[in-house]
Amino acid sequence: MNADAAPAPLVPITGEALAARAAAVREEVGKAFIGQEAVLDQIVIALLAGGHVLIEGVPGLGKTLLVRALSRAIDCSFARVQFTPDLMPSDISGHAVWNPKTETFNIRRGPVFTNLLLADEINRAPAKTQSALLEAMQELQVTIEGHSFQLTPPFLTLATQNPVEQEGTYPLPEAQLDRFLLKVLIDYPTRADEKRMVAAVSQGRAASDFDLSQVARVLGPQDIVAMQAGTAMVAVDDAVIDYAVRIVAATRDWAGIALGAGPRGSLALVRAARAQAVLSGRDFVTPDDVREIAKPALRHRIALAPELQIEGQSPDDVLHALLAKVEAPRK
Repeated sequence: MNADAAPAPLVPITGEALAARAAAVREEVGKAFIGQEAVLDQIVIALLAGGHVLIEGVPGLGKTLLVRALSRAIDCSFARVQFTPDLMPSDISGHAVWNPKTETFNIRRGPVFTNLLLADEINRAPAKTQSALLEAMQELQVTIEGHSFQLTPPFLTLATQNPVEQEGTYPLPEAQLDRFLLKVLIDYPTRADEKRMVAAVSQGRAASDFDLSQVARVLGPQDIVAMQAGTAMVAVDDAVIDYAVRIVAATRDWAGIALGAGPRGSLALVRAARAQAVLSGRDFVTPDDVREIAKPALRHRIALAPELQIEGQSPDDVLHALLAKVEAPRK
């Protein structure tokens, strides 16, 4: 075989095959990540849409387990970075190391060179280190010592942050928040789900980690890239696009919202709605798909006015009222 031969063209996975493979990934990850169906759906939606995810929840709710199970189900590489105040940008992207034998610098690639990157407690590191991910998230490349290196797709950043502890943290700037396709809120499991989880983890095992051997590898990296291409081809009617744009535009004039979502919010909403349609087994987007994914796609793109924060309202509360007022297109 000629080493210089062009790679085989990508053939998008579409239709029933796309929906079936997405369902298979969800089923396998669900064997380890018990309960929290909405959270799992939103992670799969981000994977299909090729977007990054910010996961917010208190420690111990299975965020790392979720990413590890996902990487196993889709047979992709996985790396975890624990963000701390002393973490340097080069600890993420990599750096040049002097080789005295060859008298040259060798590039040592950092953990960002992976398929699934778990940025744990991203708000623990200062802005300089947080920004090391911006280039990778936006352009799928990393610059080290003036040289650019392409990341191998699929590439998905899943960043976590603790909403309770604010001391010693560095809130993500709006420019970086905007790079995340979705902000996923993970809450405590139900009592029944927690009982199932405890039984599964504690049965005959001394360690507290979950056994991922039951999660089967159902896809590969190239399958994911082909599924992302197929998701981007899901049909969206002009009326549905207009609905998504009107929702985002309403955040800019809504009473109680100090800062509304920008055009990237409209793009994110339509991209995520396409993936939502795939999970529902359809090859076209409905207004319900847009409404279903609107909160995860927009909650991190708006800033509430101080008076609403004092009243204890959340971005989801405001978005709920907004969605009730923006008229959906008639079928």
